[in-house]
Amino acid sequence: MNSNQKKRNFQIEAFKHKVVVDPKYAEKTWKILEHAIHEIYNHNASGLSFEELYRNAYNMVLHKFGEKLYSGLVSTMTFHLQEMAKTIEAAQGGSFLEELNRKWTDHNKALQMIRDILMYMDRTFIPSTHKTPVHELGLNLWRDNVIHSSKIQMRLLNTLLELILRERTGEVINRGLMRNIIKMLMDLGPSVYQEDFEKPFLEVSADFYRAESQEFIECCDCGDYLKKAERRLNEEIERVSQYLDTKSESKITNVVEKEMIASHMLRLVHMENSGLVNMLIDDKYDDLGRMYSLFRRVPEGLPTIRDVMTTHLRETGKQLVTDPEKLKDPVEFVQSLLNEKDKYDKVINKAFSNDKTFQNALNSSFEYFINLNPRSPEFISLFVDEKLRKGLKGVSEEDVETILDKVMMLFRYLQEKDVFEKYYKQHLAKRLLSGKTVSDDAERSLIVKLKTECGYQFTSKLEGMFTDMKTSQDTMQGFYSNYGPELGDGPTLVVQVLTTGSWPTQPSVTCNLPAEMSALCEKFRSYYLGTHTGRRLSWQTNMGTADLKATFGKGQKHELNVSTYQMCVLMLFNNADRLRYKEIEQATEIPSSDLRRCLQSLALVKGKNVLRKEPMSKDIAEDDTFVVNDKFSSKFYKVKIGTVVAQKESEPEKQETRQRVEEDRKPQIEAAIVRIMKSRRVLDHNNIIAEVTKQLQSRFLANPGEIKKRIESLIEREFLERDSADRKMYRYLA
Repeated sequence: MNSNQKKRNFQIEAFKHKVVVDPKYAEKTWKILEHAIHEIYNHNASGLSFEELYRNAYNMVLHKFGEKLYSGLVSTMTFHLQEMAKTIEAAQGGSFLEELNRKWTDHNKALQMIRDILMYMDRTFIPSTHKTPVHELGLNLWRDNVIHSSKIQMRLLNTLLELILRERTGEVINRGLMRNIIKMLMDLGPSVYQEDFEKPFLEVSADFYRAESQEFIECCDCGDYLKKAERRLNEEIERVSQYLDTKSESKITNVVEKEMIASHMLRLVHMENSGLVNMLIDDKYDDLGRMYSLFRRVPEGLPTIRDVMTTHLRETGKQLVTDPEKLKDPVEFVQSLLNEKDKYDKVINKAFSNDKTFQNALNSSFEYFINLNPRSPEFISLFVDEKLRKGLKGVSEEDVETILDKVMMLFRYLQEKDVFEKYYKQHLAKRLLSGKTVSDDAERSLIVKLKTECGYQFTSKLEGMFTDMKTSQDTMQGFYSNYGPELGDGPTLVVQVLTTGSWPTQPSVTCNLPAEMSALCEKFRSYYLGTHTGRRLSWQTNMGTADLKATFGKGQKHELNVSTYQMCVLMLFNNADRLRYKEIEQATEIPSSDLRRCLQSLALVKGKNVLRKEPMSKDIAEDDTFVVNDKFSSKFYKVKIGTVVAQKESEPEKQETRQRVEEDRKPQIEAAIVRIMKSRRVLDHNNIIAEVTKQLQSRFLANPGEIKKRIESLIEREFLERDSADRKMYRYLA
């Protein structure tokens, strides 16, 4: 085969002579097809040859009679649909929808068959002439001739709305039929479903729920109303899933939310005897949860709940921290704060799905009212003191941690954390020195928590106190191994050596110790100063304790655990039967306020009265006389005699603590000012105040007046200077 043959192209030549079509061909063929369409609509399709019909339709299109075929199809289908419409119109009552559904099914089946026959026209003629495809054409004709027929359109809408109303009022309706009819409207295109059904449906629903909500709100309490609203909302969501378009869900739920919730929001929240405040008081978690989930669906719903909760919480908190009864007992005061916090934590957790905005509202409310009471820092420290002294005996470690965590939570709300630190230090010192702490681990755990919260500076002195206690044990071992033999069986001494900076400073008050004790103390002093150079010791007799062995009238023996002051008083009675108040005061030189308290606890506390006072009265007077109570008896061998102490500080003590706190704040404020000015070099007055307040807020709320005084002081000492042009500007002087 040569290359020329390879390259030759094949060509198909056109017919040489024209094919002549019988002029009546088109008419005849159409008649066959028209008859077939009639038969299909009349349910007689079984006798038809679809292959033959397809070929006929194919030939008509091929021979350019597509237009005739298409217009014939439109008129034949229209005829049948108009007939169907008449049947549907004639249907009475409940059978109206059934008839419509039946005819719709028939039409769909017929349409399927017709489309199969006219498939060739659908594929070639229709796209080239931009006409509507057969299936879509069938739907449009159904819409125009049936659904939009003057006698059907409104009747259909009213029937559907009436059925939905009946379902809303508790009747059972044929949901399958509803589903089919609604599906038909959706198949006819989104606009038909929306215009012919959805819009009117939403309007009617709004009217229905507006009226119903009005009726409910007049006769129900808040909890019941919310249950009804929730039920209605769920019913509508279920209705959509059963027989409406899924896109309708958000629209119909919006209607229910607006009419049943948004319109009555304030009235529900403030409803008398059953609104939000009552739910909070009565711990109605289910109702609160329901309110939260319904209100979150509407604009401004959650802020409404949050504001009412915050207002209520602040009012109850304010009452709590200013209640004179509660202020009598600091432990109960703090416990009621913790109870309140637990209560609201539970509400937010159970009902408000741990919503962060609600937690923030809770925190700001607590911070607001805890700081209304200037004694909160002191009371929280007393609460810790109570718990760590005896309140945690027999409590598991986890529970101890839980209590400490709760205390820390209250501590975070305090603006004056340095005041808490002052009191905490005093209370911790008393616990350590009297050996009263329940658990060293719990003490250290709390210090670690405070350190995490406020940094090393806050707790360095507290840790120093623990170090001193440990060092003192070692010192005593050294003292006794040196002096043990020569001390014999005289009194024993246990000394705690406290570093001045770490412990709360107490004015050093000397009192005259009994001779045998005095000698022992001198021995210890010389031992200690011999082993440590450059140190001074001063005795804090007001902080010590002693154990005395005593024998009473009929030979009954007891061991008395008393304070150092009480020991000094009791030892005087070894050499005297009766002593007047003045004599005791001169012999011991104990400050009179301490001496009175000391004598009160020795003579006036029932069951602990080892002395007798003449004359008998509740208070100690200057001319009272004291004798040993020979008739003293106790079922215990060891008797602990406490000192009558005020648990809370007295007014002068409070003033003194306050002054100490204010003094301690001055260097901190100055340090903050210098730090800020060092980095900024030049800054105006208002900005310094703002920066200092911000830097110090983790410890206390700095007073602008005090900051101003500290700035003046720094200017005097030439750390800063005022700008010569602008008096409100300060410069840092390196």
